Amino acid sequence: MTQRIAIIGAGPSGLAQLRAFQSAADKGIEIPEIVCYEKQDDWGGLWNYSWRTGLDAHGEPVHGSMYRYLWSNGPKECLEFADYSFEEHFGRPIASYPPRAVLFDYIKGRVEKAGVRKYIRFGCPVRQVTFDDASQQFTVSVHDQSLDLVTSEEFDHVIVASGHFSTPNVPEFPGFSSFNGRILHAHDFRDALEFKGKDLLLLGSSYSAEDIGSQCYKYGARSITTSYRTAPMGFKWPDNWEEKPLLVKVDRDTAYFSDGSHKRVDAIILCTGYLHHFPFLEESLRLKTANRMWPLGLYKGVVWEENPRLFYLGMQDQWYTFNMFDAQAWWVRDAVLGTQTLPAKAAMQADSQAWREREETLDSDEAMIVFQGDYVKSLISETDYPSFDIDGVNRTFLEWEHHKHENIMTFRDHGYRSLMTGTQAPRHHTPWLEAMDDSLEAYLAQPVEAETPLDEESATQATTTPLAS
Repeated sequence: MTQRIAIIGAGPSGLAQLRAFQSAADKGIEIPEIVCYEKQDDWGGLWNYSWRTGLDAHGEPVHGSMYRYLWSNGPKECLEFADYSFEEHFGRPIASYPPRAVLFDYIKGRVEKAGVRKYIRFGCPVRQVTFDDASQQFTVSVHDQSLDLVTSEEFDHVIVASGHFSTPNVPEFPGFSSFNGRILHAHDFRDALEFKGKDLLLLGSSYSAEDIGSQCYKYGARSITTSYRTAPMGFKWPDNWEEKPLLVKVDRDTAYFSDGSHKRVDAIILCTGYLHHFPFLEESLRLKTANRMWPLGLYKGVVWEENPRLFYLGMQDQWYTFNMFDAQAWWVRDAVLGTQTLPAKAAMQADSQAWREREETLDSDEAMIVFQGDYVKSLISETDYPSFDIDGVNRTFLEWEHHKHENIMTFRDHGYRSLMTGTQAPRHHTPWLEAMDDSLEAYLAQPVEAETPLDEESATQATTTPLAS
């Protein structure tokens, strides 16, 4: 009897899983019956931009945390698919930091070529997943919003690919209830122009605070203050941007910090991260973890050790993204098809614990990049996913970090060499700070000027410069 597989989510991880099964089918391998449930009306996950915040048209929590004017904050060369290059998709090399619409087009291009849309049921949020020990079957209950009908189906395996950047972690500080301005989480940030001419406070010291602050600077915020709990980001900020230690309280329009200073602010954006949240899974199936490089409970980072018929994709804190999701999806595919043999539970847990112990020794960005690169290598070595130069990806990440510390406002003007094709990325036609139109048409409209690659001396310097924590 043909196996039935449920994939929850048609974002980058879910689409990677569909592409992995389609790759096997192209080689003449019989694949299971696949159903992919997607709550949104189109694929792409977070890359499928919506203006909506709060609840969507069906009363569901809005999935997306994407905002207008977002450009990739890391080199595209570090996330490029090994089986579908940017050059193949666009017909020519493009610059290293595309805006959202360009990356969304690239993601769509591969799965449109693969013809996997037929497996996806859109507008179908999953309500509940349970497992029956006697039948060894999952029951998946789904709300088809077009019919307003809840139905249930049985599956042999479930693959959770719903991501973990959709449920915001929302702290509260004294005085929030009487603050005179707007308070929002980064999940609900959509347009930097809303804050033009405003004094803006961002709580957090990671990528959301860095990038949302940069967007607001670019589009005319009067001043930007970022508040950190443990350590400042430490970049060379523009004159109207400062870092403060942890917020203590707000009083109407004034924020007070733990160093005794205070500042008047118009709005507060909580760049305070996201929760791993799977309310549709019964308790015995639910991953509970902080956002970290190695969540425990997942053998090979994907197999739910308590029930190896259940898999999770993309649950790690991420340096690698699209190509890591691919590596995971190919490995999960082979586990489902039976070409990967799963060891006993104790052996799986011991393997996971070894990775966790290594994770706990990581003390720098460089060490974390290498760690995750080694993880991707380990998965690819056991599948037929096309191998690529992971050490080269690591070096590109380090050059990227070097350029950010040189100038946080110009790092997107650099270009890198593709690890898939060997082609050097050209410069974009407009420096990032001056590129106000982030549309696909504007990005691709004008000719590009070739970038001079880093010379050997500067490349060596870029890969040996100490990184900030």
